Amino acid sequence: MPRVRTLNELSQLQESGFGWPWPRHGLKLLYWFVNKYIYFDDDNEMCWRYDPERRFYGFHPFENRYDGNVRLLPDTGLPYYEVGNLSKPRAHRLPKYVRKDYTGFHDDSNTDRIIVSVDDEYFDRVYVTEHCGESNYNSHGTYRISRGLIMIIQDYTREDFLSEMGF
Repeated sequence: MPRVRTLNELSQLQESGFGWPWPRHGLKLLYWFVNKYIYFDDDNEMCWRYDPERRFYGFHPFENRYDGNVRLLPDTGLPYYEVGNLSKPRAHRLPKYVRKDYTGFHDDSNTDRIIVSVDDEYFDRVYVTEHCGESNYNSHGTYRISRGLIMIIQDYTREDFLSEMGF
C-alpha cells in the first residue's frame, strides 16, 4: 500500500515543490480547484460544483494502476478522477490563468495534476501529483491535500496565494 504524505500547511506545500518551477501550472490549478470547483457544505463535506463524471474542465477517470507492485494512491474502493491535463477535451474551459503558459509540447507546462476520490456526491480525498512520461506519475511528488490546507488556501486571493508560494 502506498504511503502518501499529507500536506497540512502552506509551508509544507511550498517545500513539496508541487507546481514548480515555471512554466508548471499546478499552484494555479490548485488555487482554482479549491476556490472555484469545491465548497464545504453544512456537514463539512467537500462538495463539487460540477460532477467530475461529467468531465467538465477535462476531468476524467484516473486508473490507479500498478507501477511495479505498488499503486500510486491507496486502494479505497472509491473511484478516482483526475484534472489538470491541459490537452484533454474540455480542459480549455479551465481559467486562462491556469492555461496561459501551456505550450502544447512535451515539457513541464503540462506536468501537474489533481486527483480526487469520489464518495457518492462528495470528494473523499484530494491529491496533487506530477505526471511524467506517457502514463506515469511521480510517486515521490504525490501528496494528499488536507481539508485544513484547502480551507487555508480558500482564504487567499489568487495573487496573494501565488505570492505566498513564491510564484
